[in-house]
Amino acid sequence: MSSVQSISMASMRSHRNIPETKTGSITPEERRATYRTIAELAIPTFGQLIASPLFVMIDTAIVGHISDSALAGLSIGSTVVLTTVGLCIFLAYGTTSQVAQLMGAGRRREGMQAGVDGMWLAFVIGLVVCALLLALSRPICSLMGARGPVLQAAQTYLNALVFGLPAMLMVYAANGIFRGLQKVKITLVAAVSGAILNTALEVLLVFGLHMDILGSGLATLIAEWAMGLFLTIPALVWARREGAQLRPRLSGMAASMGDGFPLFLRTLALRVCLFMTVVAAAHLGEQVLAAYQGVNSAWNFGLNMLDAVGIAGQSLVATELGAGRRSRARVMTDLSAKAGMAMGVLVGLVMIALGLFAAPLFSPTPAIRSLITVGMIVQGVFMPVAGWMWALDGILIGAGDYRYLAATCSLTAVIYLIGLLGMTALAMNWTPTWRIAMLWAVLNVLFIGVRAICNGLRTRTDVWMGTISQVKEA
Repeated sequence: MSSVQSISMASMRSHRNIPETKTGSITPEERRATYRTIAELAIPTFGQLIASPLFVMIDTAIVGHISDSALAGLSIGSTVVLTTVGLCIFLAYGTTSQVAQLMGAGRRREGMQAGVDGMWLAFVIGLVVCALLLALSRPICSLMGARGPVLQAAQTYLNALVFGLPAMLMVYAANGIFRGLQKVKITLVAAVSGAILNTALEVLLVFGLHMDILGSGLATLIAEWAMGLFLTIPALVWARREGAQLRPRLSGMAASMGDGFPLFLRTLALRVCLFMTVVAAAHLGEQVLAAYQGVNSAWNFGLNMLDAVGIAGQSLVATELGAGRRSRARVMTDLSAKAGMAMGVLVGLVMIALGLFAAPLFSPTPAIRSLITVGMIVQGVFMPVAGWMWALDGILIGAGDYRYLAATCSLTAVIYLIGLLGMTALAMNWTPTWRIAMLWAVLNVLFIGVRAICNGLRTRTDVWMGTISQVKEA
């Protein structure tokens, strides 16, 4: 038996006891078994997802003790990097769905070939984006509102970090293979190892060699390439064992790009919202921007815990739909959404605790620590809704419902940006405390809330399940 076949059979055994019924009802024992399966997939998946946010969170904790302007500059530079990486998330999401669907249909070699094509596409995109950001780093940071020492810090950090983009994008594509095969423990090992290496290098370069924010960027760059090599090499080895071609195929790369284009539009709309949120924070003052970075780094970390649940559900549902088991897919959808909300409650409580007791980790300035506390509490309150929404988002991606997501996320962007601009104009007369509180409140009510409504309405129907048919019939 091939390694990929054994992986697929093992994953199916973990939840095959869920019956194919018209109502989709299951026993309590089967429900608990499904939750265990989601946890078994979500915990290791979280390892890969937190790579970039964890690196930025480590950077934030260390750079925050250099100066307020360095922390504000990090907010600008890291936003550019995370936005760029986020725009290419289709490399992972699209590959995950393709591999899982094809595995469910028994077409293993084709699934692995789709993963290899995605990795080549990621490498090419990484090189192009790296060159563009290197040439345009200062104008981009200036456009976002950075001035003086903040602009210099942002540009320095960004110029160091962009050389790691090809590695990080290849990691995203490689993990599409791992997730689709439901073999994700290796991603947790890679993330933990990368975080340890990044932290050690940060302390050495920033405090030991006194390289300040440049040392922070270089440390993250080295950790990204170490993680990239650790994950892409075994992904290619497993693909080769299944008969996939390792050389670049223009037709395969074009197919990956075409399949991922609606996902790119979806992510572009969302990233524009987050990008403009940082711009708004910059216009609300240096202290608000610095505090925003502290809250945002923790928020991104927490969101990836929610995303891990969504991706676990994505993989399970895509496999069931690929095999034609729609009732079982419905059961997986309902349970994944509940698991996402439960995770949101947990993450929300942790964020509130961080805001109350751990704000000094992000800044030695009392005023900024106070603003971080307020932002963390606001975020924690809304986390359960975010957890439910993120789980459904992953389900719809796994089903290939890309066009609906692109349309609804574009609608969300329009609504959110109007609300953000209105809030920013009014907030100029408010205290910094009210500015940071309302900034995060608007983000949650409009950016998260509108998407939650759209995803909830979609999954109440069966239309989204029909988007899988082209994979089985291909």
